[in-house]
Amino acid sequence: MPAVDRGYAKGRIRREDILAAAVAVYAEAGYHGSSLREVAKRAGITHAGLLYYFPTKEALLAAVLERRDADDAEREQLNAPPGLEVLRHWIALAEYNVAHPGIVELYSRLAAEAVAPDHPAHDYFVRHYRIARRSAYETFRVLAERGELRPGVDPHVAALTYMSLSDGLQVQWLTKPDEVDLVGALRHYLDSILTDPI
Repeated sequence: MPAVDRGYAKGRIRREDILAAAVAVYAEAGYHGSSLREVAKRAGITHAGLLYYFPTKEALLAAVLERRDADDAEREQLNAPPGLEVLRHWIALAEYNVAHPGIVELYSRLAAEAVAPDHPAHDYFVRHYRIARRSAYETFRVLAERGELRPGVDPHVAALTYMSLSDGLQVQWLTKPDEVDLVGALRHYLDSILTDPI
């Protein structure tokens, strides 16, 4: 392997180590309670070494959030064409999240912090929710056109309700996982608005 390729591979691995460390630190302390020095320490590099890859705390946060979205989309095929298959992928994502509470806690904590307009992740969450609602609306619209959505169910309301239910249930599940069936509740909602269960 040429030296350039080895250097690139090493840099990519180092970047992944930093992102993994950031996820752990953010999950424990939230964004405001964390520091780049702590992330560097967890990643086993110097503070200066971390700054080579992520020159600001905001840049690191953006990379963590974008990585989560990319991983979810690839693993659960969330970019499938609108329809029942997308709903099945949403349930699969919820099942994955239940098995990986750390990333759910990180997301929920950052989403709550980012309500403040001056939070570095505020614009990310505004964009994230806009895209998620649009995608959900397209799926429910297609289902309505195919007669697979119960009569009287508004695709806009169904999309907003599902997104809100998903995030709200995650917080309740994190608080009392033995009392909240996250996947079951989401599946029940979808079955209640579809003509046939998914």
